[in-house]
Amino acid sequence: MSRDTGDTKDHLLASLAATVGEAAIRWRRLQGDVPPQAVGAAPEIPAGRPQGAMPTLKMPTAQGWAPGQRPSAAPGLQVNAFATGLKHPRWLHVLPNGDVTVAEALFEPGPPQSVFDQVMVATMRRAAAIGPSPNRITLLRDADGDGVAEVRHALLENLRQPFGMALVGDTFYVGNTDGVVAYPYTPGATRIDAPERPLCTFRRLGHWTRSLLASPDGSKLYVGVGSLSNIGDAGLDKEEGRARIVELDLASGTDQPTLRPFATGLRNPVGMAWEPTTGELWTVVNERDGLGDETPPDYLTRVQDGGFYGWPYCYWGRTVDDRVPQASPEAQALVARAITPDYALGGHTASLGLCWMPAGTFPGWPEGMAIGQHGSWNRSVLSGYKVVFVPFADGRPAGPPRDILGGFLAPDESVSYGRPVGVVLAPGGGLLVADDVGDVVWRVVAA
Repeated sequence: MSRDTGDTKDHLLASLAATVGEAAIRWRRLQGDVPPQAVGAAPEIPAGRPQGAMPTLKMPTAQGWAPGQRPSAAPGLQVNAFATGLKHPRWLHVLPNGDVTVAEALFEPGPPQSVFDQVMVATMRRAAAIGPSPNRITLLRDADGDGVAEVRHALLENLRQPFGMALVGDTFYVGNTDGVVAYPYTPGATRIDAPERPLCTFRRLGHWTRSLLASPDGSKLYVGVGSLSNIGDAGLDKEEGRARIVELDLASGTDQPTLRPFATGLRNPVGMAWEPTTGELWTVVNERDGLGDETPPDYLTRVQDGGFYGWPYCYWGRTVDDRVPQASPEAQALVARAITPDYALGGHTASLGLCWMPAGTFPGWPEGMAIGQHGSWNRSVLSGYKVVFVPFADGRPAGPPRDILGGFLAPDESVSYGRPVGVVLAPGGGLLVADDVGDVVWRVVAA
């Protein structure tokens, strides 16, 4: 058989498999076997699976994009590759001069503690979600303004799973998995060789990302710190200082800024953004696993100073998770004051990226939040794998989400071409999206 004939046969078989897989998923939906997505301010959340039920593990194989292939943009929008050939780009930050910094990092798991951990690691490895971390921040520059970065430099190297970035004055902050560090920054610089200045430390392993967001006046730095485990599986003493957003007081005038918990009970808060009408801090949170496809949903919410959001004792307000011991007075007091999130984003969508989109960012679009949904790995019909927009009015979500970018997942859910993560407003207009499976930064603008 010739190579051309073999390639054609493989393509036909792949197309047939995709068609059959997509038909099977549609049939399940028609039969009512797939619950509707738990989305919005008042979602319908199915009851959780009983204790001891085997959790679902399902993840597409990471394939990447073929030459010329790209995500599908919403009507009226178009998408192009702002930068390609990166290594697992996760998070983005735009500097005042229009340079874009990209954190390139990967999850490096610790020793598995159970059979489920072993299967999970194998599943995530197939999806290119774990492996040796590049530990680099790359600077991209679109000097000629054509929407493609033609200049690329390694701004910082040999970091420790970097993720969040923030520039305040002449200081560039990086959220490594084990703590926040600071570097002097010169406008226009393409390389930072100065030694790091540690500000605080965090425990490693578990949810490893450390997102950063500076307050509008630059006096504070907010850090998202996810839990070690799903529901405190190794003991809640191991979760000390985790599952929260912490506040660093940069104006304290010391080399070790004051650190305090700003909000707790947030299993894995990742993206953060300021809502300009009210001045409130918002975040997207990845909820717990093992209770079902839509139970509980990931969510978008205001973050109240001193607020408790349920983890690990309860979810979506005060729905008790009976897998977690509830007998102690402390647990009961926390459940009694748990805050109901503002807006459900669907079960296990892995909503990670978050940025505020002013009205008119895309012609005719209102103001709201753009959200990068990395995609599920533990539900029977996959969710996420797209970039969505939640419209806002008067400082609150106001309507159903709409897609900005899709097409990251094959119709039969067997392979993913990409997985969106961080989102930021693009220099010159539009939106930038980090894609850690496609190793691309996409740019979305009006068609």
